[in-house]
Amino acid sequence: MPFFNGASTIVDEPSMDKLKADNDLANMNKKKGTSMDSDMDNTCGSTAILSGGSTEADHENLSQTEECSETSSDVDVDESSQTETGSATSTTTTIAVSASVPKTLTKTKPKSKAESDPYADVRDRIEALSLHSRMVHAHHTQEEDNNATHQSVPFFAAWTTYLSYAILIFVGHVRDFCAKLCGQGRYVVRSEDTGCPADDFTKYAPLLKSFEVLFTRRIYHRIQDAWNRPISSNPGAKVNILERISQDGNKTMEVLGTLDALSQEDANIYAKGEYFATVSGDRVTRRCLNLASYNYLGFADDWNVTCREGVMGSLQSLPVSMGSSRMECGTSKLHHDVEEIVAKFCGQDDAMAVNMGFNTNATTIPALMGRGDLIISDELNHTSIVNGARTSGSAIRCFRHNDTNHLEEILKEAIVLGQPRTRRPWGKIMVIVEGIYSMEGEFCDLRNIVKVCKEYGAYIYLDEAHSIGATGPSGKGILEYTGVDPKDVDIMMGTFTKSFGGMGGYIASSKDVINHLRRKCAASSYHNSLSPVVCQQVISSFKVIMGLDGTNIGKQKITALRDNSNYFRMRLCDMGLHVLGHYDSPICPIMLYNPAKISAFSRECYKRGLAVCVVGFPATPILMSRARFCISAGHTREDLDVALEKIEEVADLLMIRYAKNTFFG
Repeated sequence: MPFFNGASTIVDEPSMDKLKADNDLANMNKKKGTSMDSDMDNTCGSTAILSGGSTEADHENLSQTEECSETSSDVDVDESSQTETGSATSTTTTIAVSASVPKTLTKTKPKSKAESDPYADVRDRIEALSLHSRMVHAHHTQEEDNNATHQSVPFFAAWTTYLSYAILIFVGHVRDFCAKLCGQGRYVVRSEDTGCPADDFTKYAPLLKSFEVLFTRRIYHRIQDAWNRPISSNPGAKVNILERISQDGNKTMEVLGTLDALSQEDANIYAKGEYFATVSGDRVTRRCLNLASYNYLGFADDWNVTCREGVMGSLQSLPVSMGSSRMECGTSKLHHDVEEIVAKFCGQDDAMAVNMGFNTNATTIPALMGRGDLIISDELNHTSIVNGARTSGSAIRCFRHNDTNHLEEILKEAIVLGQPRTRRPWGKIMVIVEGIYSMEGEFCDLRNIVKVCKEYGAYIYLDEAHSIGATGPSGKGILEYTGVDPKDVDIMMGTFTKSFGGMGGYIASSKDVINHLRRKCAASSYHNSLSPVVCQQVISSFKVIMGLDGTNIGKQKITALRDNSNYFRMRLCDMGLHVLGHYDSPICPIMLYNPAKISAFSRECYKRGLAVCVVGFPATPILMSRARFCISAGHTREDLDVALEKIEEVADLLMIRYAKNTFFG
């Protein structure tokens, strides 16, 4: 498995092992004070690495090395080249060695600027766009260009979207009525056919009977092949997706399996496909470029190099599951280690690890807030926050997305008027925001929100599920990106799924808050604790990001993710698409609007070997259907250029260039 060894270099794992051995041996020789020429005279097999400008002694030693290689049948000199840089001249020599003799000499040719920086030709433009976005949205030192960041819904797209949903709903009701009248249809259920007594509606009330069922039957099932695609590989930059077929008009989907399940003609069509591949058992898959998975720092691509050793080693002493909650017997040393490294990374006193990211919000908020308290939530907050706020029993107010003026108005009103009816003061007021909003790719206006909350004495709860590890010079999230002191945020929440290649989530705060949550939070008291294997994965990934593994791989990953994201966003904007979000964000949504284009975009991309995520109602407002691209450090510029070329084809086919033509796109 490859891993990043610079902005654009991919080095295989075996070569890095050899390089490490070479370095160790070279350092050992240096400590002994032995010269290269004496080593070659004695053994003809010592290892030396020349780097930088070569000296006269180096050339002399090199010549002795070559003489020795000529007298040895086990050593062959492949090539020798010289590269002049400034006034210094460096020599590049590679010697191939048989298995019985150690490698004699290894040196890498200096890379050109284009090789070391894959975005050298667009570097100035990318940095200018990134700087402007950061100054506007993070530091507020420049004014926003509304035309560049906010696009209104085209009238024609809005009108056709409403019309499309109206037709789908009307036709769905008509088909349901006809099926009920005639007693026949795809969704007509008879207990004698299913063998389930509950399906006899003369004796039982229908368990599911609502608009949601109509939506599922008559709208979702038509296009469900755009979602729930099973994969048969790691979710890296490239992914194998198992092919599926439907025998009942998309009502149900089943994995194709092998080509034997098809006719000879169809099997030949599959086998000749550009993206055809097979996995174990000759199961048919499609090899796709992955633009849908949360793999921000690319740990799914280089796991064998960065995390495998530690994760596999954890299984020697600990089980896969602790089989208990943290309050009982579900705590191991690795759980303490995870919480310690999270607290250190986030700049907080303590932290608590939870076994599921969604449950982190859904169980923590009710443990902190209750009746008589007020939660003020951004209108675009994640559904886990919504569920947690509703479960808490607190009063809830929503402020317009990233609108701190509206937030201030709500805080003023809450403090002046107090609780409804009684007018008593609120017990606690908590403002909940996200670092990066997952459906918009936008950064939170954290500086101004912190300023307003401190002025009015409100607590801040920050969800960093998509920003921790992925933003900021060292990956410390929205706080580092906006320059906000971690101590100004009362509760910091994050997940291990997006940037760390694991699962679960965490809460970081003061020791008093964390101790309270350990006792009161359902995720700590009742849920099974985080798997020790996942704990070690999180620890290993944190060490890479923080540079505690002794390499700069983490820094390279953060840089690669930022460059990839900004380049991809810039090119999407150049196409004339309606692109949401800010530069430096790894989430790049483009607007589709019309419901028919949701499945069409997914299917057309899939035909071209792209795995993408499309989102529509009810996950988004009815007018705001979109495709969401998740960029990874594991992508190369070549990958992104291929993807952009195919996305441009699909954009023309579906007419979604709304920034260039607001009528037809």
